Amino acid sequence: MKITSIKMKKILEDRFQNDEWKITFNRDKDTFRIEWKESGKGITITLPNVIAKYENRGEEAIDELEDHVQEALRIMNETHYLTGKEQYIYPVIRAGSFPTETENGKKLVYSDHTAETRVYYALDLGKSYQLIDEDMLQREGWTIDRMKEIASFNVRSLPVDIKKDTVYENDFYFHSTKDGYDASRILNEVLLEKLKAEFEGELAISIPHQDVIIFADIKNPEGYDILAQMAMKFFAEGTVPVTSLSFLYEDKVLEPIFILAQKKPKQKRKDD
Repeated sequence: MKITSIKMKKILEDRFQNDEWKITFNRDKDTFRIEWKESGKGITITLPNVIAKYENRGEEAIDELEDHVQEALRIMNETHYLTGKEQYIYPVIRAGSFPTETENGKKLVYSDHTAETRVYYALDLGKSYQLIDEDMLQREGWTIDRMKEIASFNVRSLPVDIKKDTVYENDFYFHSTKDGYDASRILNEVLLEKLKAEFEGELAISIPHQDVIIFADIKNPEGYDILAQMAMKFFAEGTVPVTSLSFLYEDKVLEPIFILAQKKPKQKRKDD
């Protein structure tokens, strides 16, 4: 049975009943918003995205959404400080289309990464994290460079637990601990250089969503197609999608594979 926005609105209304929250539905924009009555701070959900996940994963998708929203709303009502919490500051990867300001107009701190992605910065709060904005830095007298340096150091300390799968002689290594920073491992240059040295073929990397990163040892042309299919599948399933494109790591630079594929000579078929 096809789920409409009206039906999804009813499902979410049942989930988010709370005397301290206000719920609104924007029919024109197809969005559902939950906010604190007192402060007006809240979260706007795009219903078509939720419907797609619900049709794919059922109630599990709504359970996951409920947990994220409740935790985010809780964080909004608290004031967090960076000083003394330096070991909990990490970079997070987001799509290039991700907002650079909060809904309240606060400017988020971010760095350019690739044409497809940006790096934002987060204060880890245990079950979730808060993206760091410029006001947080100014309040404590921190510079952006200091914060970025700390985050860069911390991401290198994150453990890497990869599982290997071989398809058509190409090796694929999956890391997914769902700690919120799986995709952030792409910023660990020491790790990338180590893999580059160990791999027999070319090092390709995919970060389809926040909670997974795929390192691929590409040894033949089929490997690129297989990685592209994997990336698209993960991208469609992710709670926080990043990009369906994969990257080739060469000379400490990440470049989208579809660009580099045009530069590479095609392998001749045996019957040519």
